[in-house]
Amino acid sequence: MKALNFRKYSAVMTWGIVPVVAILAAGCGQKQMQQQAPPPPTVTVAPVEQREVVEWGEFTGRAEAVESVEVRPRVSGYIEKVAFQSGQLVKKGEVLFVIDPRWNKAEFDQRQAEADRSKVQLENAKREADRTAQLLANKAISTEEADARVMRYDAAKAALLGAEASRDSSKLDLEYTEVRAPIDGRVSRAILTEGNYVSGIAGAASLLTTIVSVNPVYVYADIDEDTLLRFNALAATQKLETNSNGKVPVELQLADEQGFPHRGEIESFDNRLDANTGSIILRAVFSNDDGRIVPGMFARIRVPSSEKHPALLVSERAIGTDQAQKFVLTLTPTNTVAYQSVKLGPMIGGKRIVRSGLKPGDTIVVNGLQRIGPGMTVDPKQEVAESGAVKVANR
Repeated sequence: MKALNFRKYSAVMTWGIVPVVAILAAGCGQKQMQQQAPPPPTVTVAPVEQREVVEWGEFTGRAEAVESVEVRPRVSGYIEKVAFQSGQLVKKGEVLFVIDPRWNKAEFDQRQAEADRSKVQLENAKREADRTAQLLANKAISTEEADARVMRYDAAKAALLGAEASRDSSKLDLEYTEVRAPIDGRVSRAILTEGNYVSGIAGAASLLTTIVSVNPVYVYADIDEDTLLRFNALAATQKLETNSNGKVPVELQLADEQGFPHRGEIESFDNRLDANTGSIILRAVFSNDDGRIVPGMFARIRVPSSEKHPALLVSERAIGTDQAQKFVLTLTPTNTVAYQSVKLGPMIGGKRIVRSGLKPGDTIVVNGLQRIGPGMTVDPKQEVAESGAVKVANR
């Protein structure tokens, strides 16, 4: 009997312990699950910005020199000296080549002597002509002799004019033995060097080098018909902004640059559209003080395509792509994110114009899109701009 009672007591104790252990195990499991639950992901958010903007159309442009000259000699001879380095900046009138001047110097000296002789002959003829009237009155010479003296004087004047013209032509040829830069600009390499014979015959003159102007520069771009129509409509209603010169401003970006740091102005449009491409050539002019824009270089230019108007702007980092659709993630009052499709416009000052899908005052996620999805709770940190850098502040 005692043994039987002991077994019953043990069974009761065992069944009494099991619920307690189960309760303790469940409590520990819930506590462990609570400890293992991850915190909401931290994301950077920013409000949708609204400001007055001008929209721009971007096109590929090609830089060209305002002036480009092929340097050719005006006299023939052998090159005695090349007076520049390839790629050097030269000033108008600076000597580039020297052609052996000895033959031209001898020719000039001869023509100068002939002019001096003609001058002496003219002076003698003039003295004779001046005495003609008195001698004729005293019947010291005949009428025929008087007429001959006047004719010799006229002939001497004409001879002197001819001799001086010949001398001046020889002087020009002598001066042309120094080939000078016709414009300010950057010179190319010497195509013909010292010792080579060059021809100065018109129509067959030898090419010595080329020079292109450096500052300012032209940039040519093909503008499509739709952009041209919008531009003309805005210009007709005087809704385009202009600079201090009354010209429409344009901006330029080189391949290694961020943004569009170069400022210029529209100089002209061509007079007709290309029927094959449906585009027209625009020519803009840019200052090039630092010489970074090299003729022949390709660049991107921006042309205004709207009047100033209010627009919503968001960071490019906030925009995601869902197949062919663009979207952003907006922040709700409960710190959850929501999917919002948007229609976008062009870039303005590093931000993207939003045509539709957002409204002023909306807050969007600008960093951390890859780690979150619609409906998730997040820990938002406000993005603020300070001293030109983007920083994150607690919301």
